Amino acid sequence: MTELERIRELLRGDIDRLNSIIKESLVSNSDLLNAAITAHLKTKGKQLRPLLVMLSGRLFGGINDCVLNAGAAVELLHNASLIHDDVIDQSAERRGIATINSIFQNHVAVLTGDFFITTALRRAVLTRQSRILDELALLGGALSMGEIDQICNAQERNITEETYMDIIGKKTATLFESCAAMGGYANNQEEDYMKPLRKYAYLLGLCFQMKDDTFDYYHDPAVGKPTGNDLREGKITLPLIYALSLTEHPRHNEMVQLVHKPELTTEEIDTLVEFAKEAGGIDYTYDKMEQLREQACAQLDAYPPSDTVEALKQLFQYIIERKH
Repeated sequence: MTELERIRELLRGDIDRLNSIIKESLVSNSDLLNAAITAHLKTKGKQLRPLLVMLSGRLFGGINDCVLNAGAAVELLHNASLIHDDVIDQSAERRGIATINSIFQNHVAVLTGDFFITTALRRAVLTRQSRILDELALLGGALSMGEIDQICNAQERNITEETYMDIIGKKTATLFESCAAMGGYANNQEEDYMKPLRKYAYLLGLCFQMKDDTFDYYHDPAVGKPTGNDLREGKITLPLIYALSLTEHPRHNEMVQLVHKPELTTEEIDTLVEFAKEAGGIDYTYDKMEQLREQACAQLDAYPPSDTVEALKQLFQYIIERKH
């Protein structure tokens, strides 16, 4: 049994209730919208974000209706971002299944994503917790800014590790941190007591994105994108950033010139991917993830030992070891 399977077993009944809430929330009187929603939900992922909301709720008092509505709101907002991302990226498939935009065209996909957003807001309102609503609103802005910053840096070929960490902090880690906060807010927990878990969750989000970025250096149909796809879009991720920082490497100048080209051929992308791997970029990224795991687990020492704390540690390990 994997770490994730153990966590899901711990939360099995609550996960069933969460999915019932999500399913009920997405019912509409439009056959077209219902068809688009059904098509998208075939690509349902691991639901890591609502799992984190539920683990947080469990840590801070228990999983109640407020926790489940908050978890549903986060999952719905996350799915809206995926639907819109597929439109922007012109993705035909997600996890091997046809995307809404490839079946129903872009305008239906955008409107379906909007429906997910409004449904997320309705669920957040049902928590009757102003702090959860505030968190969701701030989160939407942070996610958008992270994506905008990534586009700007892709255009300018800004390739420092500091810039990379700032971008993934906004576009990914803030979402994980908000999940941890919502579980506490749903139980009227004080901010100070929640700070260590918020820090843990932010580090978890950083690690999640780092791991996700390593998939771009290997071909795996289960991941849902070809090797080098980030580079094709102008995105420079940590493995290559590290490799390019090795100024003494005999191919350094050649690779720097290559990465600053306005457009890259498939052969040039393959060259940069192999350079990043050969120069130790993947190993460096894994070392950084392990450092984040140690820092995050140290934050959990602020709370009494429990199966919930253990599950949070297992979740971090799963993020590092996951295959897709």
